[in-house]
Amino acid sequence: MLTKPFADAIRTAEQIITSAPHVSGEQDLAEGYDYLAGSIRGALQMAWAYEKDNPYFVRSTGPWTKMGLDNPDTLYFHAWLRDDAEYVVTGVRGTTADLSFQTLDGDYSPVDVPGSLAAFDDRELEIGADGAYQLRLGPAPKAAMLVVREVFSDWDAERPGMLRIERADRIGSAPPPVTLERNTRRYGVAGKILVSRLRTFLAFAERFYLGLPVNTLTPPRVTPGGLSTQYSSVGHYDLGDDQAMVVTVPASDAPYQGIQLGSMWYISLDYINHQTSLTRDQAHVDPDGLIRFVISERDPGVANWLERTGHRRGYVQLRWQRLSRALTAEDGPRVDIVAVDDLPKQLPYYEPISAEAWRARIAARQASTAARMLG
Repeated sequence: MLTKPFADAIRTAEQIITSAPHVSGEQDLAEGYDYLAGSIRGALQMAWAYEKDNPYFVRSTGPWTKMGLDNPDTLYFHAWLRDDAEYVVTGVRGTTADLSFQTLDGDYSPVDVPGSLAAFDDRELEIGADGAYQLRLGPAPKAAMLVVREVFSDWDAERPGMLRIERADRIGSAPPPVTLERNTRRYGVAGKILVSRLRTFLAFAERFYLGLPVNTLTPPRVTPGGLSTQYSSVGHYDLGDDQAMVVTVPASDAPYQGIQLGSMWYISLDYINHQTSLTRDQAHVDPDGLIRFVISERDPGVANWLERTGHRRGYVQLRWQRLSRALTAEDGPRVDIVAVDDLPKQLPYYEPISAEAWRARIAARQASTAARMLG
């Protein structure tokens, strides 16, 4: 049976979900099976996009194919590469806060992060008045994948660009016809991708987050993985329903600054229908130049509320991108754990938001996410 390796991989993947160490109830399992469904879709997409001679960009992750604590503000694209070939990337620069490129020597695994062979942003490109650019890559020893990230700070105003990749010596050619042998290989590859991505990112969270003291955040540091202009601050929380984590951080002059929450599956929380992430442009900045984010289950009645959506435990990550200088601890966050009822006294510029205004914020997220994902 041609699909048997993939069917076997799904059974193994289900065992990974049901035996995950954080699973403690029906809700964890329900979210795990939802994560599994998205991972199945993502694995099939990646396997069928494994085309190095006639490559094309695919969405690496999105609202329904989440992995690796995906950033709600980012459109992720990837294309597979041969290390002995030259590729031409043609694009039109949109109006997003950042556009970056990275070549990797492989994919993530449970024990390793792929090596970054090159990482740069569009400031190194020659971009025409119409926004058009062309980038030539390779041949490059060990090059296996090109990753492109398009990052939004203002979801309403910024627009994505256009992107295409071609192998230089095969422009105008067509891939070979589909064969049973090729499909057999691809179902096998999809199964390996599925099992690997589930194991990898559960191990990744264990390695980089869960060893940190709970309810704390690290000083800003260069993000693991080789992104040339990104710093991040990470941590994990464990909060009661009457508690709030107040994250206070200076409003940065970097083009992109954002914060997000993630579940114990190491994926973003629902950022379409709930405010589980904020960029500097979306956040309320206090008169002293600081942003005070409030992470809690109960509604604290403030504009910078990050909704836990029923997740007592989870991950927190702050990112700064397109930096022109190194960040220090002074640029990073301070964390305070307070009672939700005490927030009016604890926040120096406490300013309540009405239920109508909050509903308008969510409606704007829904509309702008829909537009961005179709862009």
